[in-house]
Amino acid sequence: MTAGNKPAAEERRQAALARAAQLRRRIADYLEAEKQIPTGARIGDRIRAQKRKILQILNGTEQDWNNWKWQMRNRITRIEILAQFINLTQAEIDQVNEAGKHFRWAVSPYYASLMDPDDPACPIRKQAIPSIREVEDTCGSLDPMAEHWTSPAPAITRRYPDRLIINVTNQCAMYCRHCQRRRNIGETDRQTPRKDLEAALDYIRKNPEIRDVLITGGDALLLDDNTLDWLLAELDNIAHVEIKRIGTRTPVTMPQRITDKLCAILEKHHPVYVNTQFNSPVEVTHEAALACARLAKAGVPLGNQSVLLAGVNDNPHVMKKLCQELLKIRVRPYYIFHAKNVKGTTHFMTSIQKGIEIMEALRGHTSGLAVPTYILNAPHGQGKTPILPDYLLWLTKEKAVLRTWENVVFEYPNEK
Repeated sequence: MTAGNKPAAEERRQAALARAAQLRRRIADYLEAEKQIPTGARIGDRIRAQKRKILQILNGTEQDWNNWKWQMRNRITRIEILAQFINLTQAEIDQVNEAGKHFRWAVSPYYASLMDPDDPACPIRKQAIPSIREVEDTCGSLDPMAEHWTSPAPAITRRYPDRLIINVTNQCAMYCRHCQRRRNIGETDRQTPRKDLEAALDYIRKNPEIRDVLITGGDALLLDDNTLDWLLAELDNIAHVEIKRIGTRTPVTMPQRITDKLCAILEKHHPVYVNTQFNSPVEVTHEAALACARLAKAGVPLGNQSVLLAGVNDNPHVMKKLCQELLKIRVRPYYIFHAKNVKGTTHFMTSIQKGIEIMEALRGHTSGLAVPTYILNAPHGQGKTPILPDYLLWLTKEKAVLRTWENVVFEYPNEK
């Protein structure tokens, strides 16, 4: 560098330092708030203490805990059991009993261990324990997505030209209070009959435009291993099916389901993608991380589809922390779904403005890998509609006027 260039170089360095300080100030509020956001790793000691208490109450062992079938057999369905390891008032107990008359509930022992025993506003409790507001809801619809009207064959939902859903079970490890298919959850757990699955496969064979099949439920991974292996093999044998996807919340609610045997089955049938649903940083625990690592080792790409839920994750800092925690366990934030207008769940709904506010707090403020797409499902099965903050302000044949994530407005040529 010549002597004449030194002042210019120093000026550039000082400008870069000033810009770095400005950027640091832009996330100062998050850095301060983030310290107070509970995550599965941060509250690991409390989770382990709750686990020990639950095992004692259920007369279980460490080996039992790690067995997903034990977890399913011992799902907590009675408030008397739940009240032994979380603190509930009599009013809360009465309300759970009343709500339980109308809507089924069940919680895996693992997911119950994540609950804060002393905080009624705990995001895990909100997702798992019935609320009297479910009974009081007179606004929602049992089937706002009109799935019964978009089922051209048994067990199938089809809304798009080249892909469809096979609904394989009504079982879940934990019945989420915000579930979009709560109408399917009766008092009896059941898998879709083999004859209906065969009819669904036959429909796919006869429609060569179908290249992508999503296996869901309920929870797709509550199929037994043999049935899942058979179904994936049948799809492998349909030449025009290019990819299989599996919708499951078991990495979140019962990570014990992600066994070596299951991973070996999935690895046989690639390309297989798994989408799960983490809604709170508390759910990103050591056990969930191990389950996701097993899937990743088997070559399964992992995506996350959060639901925007009032009182759970409708805070920009909480959602950012969730997305960052997910990347640490190799799960790519894929969608944030605006909560659907499902009967019994509308108390979870937020405004669309809240969702846009959260997206504004993500784009540019964190890694692009940590920025999902905000989606609103159009009613009556009309499909997913992305919602974005307005970055394009004006467009003519000559130019575009846009704004950056920092609200700096600029022009860009729009000429060929």
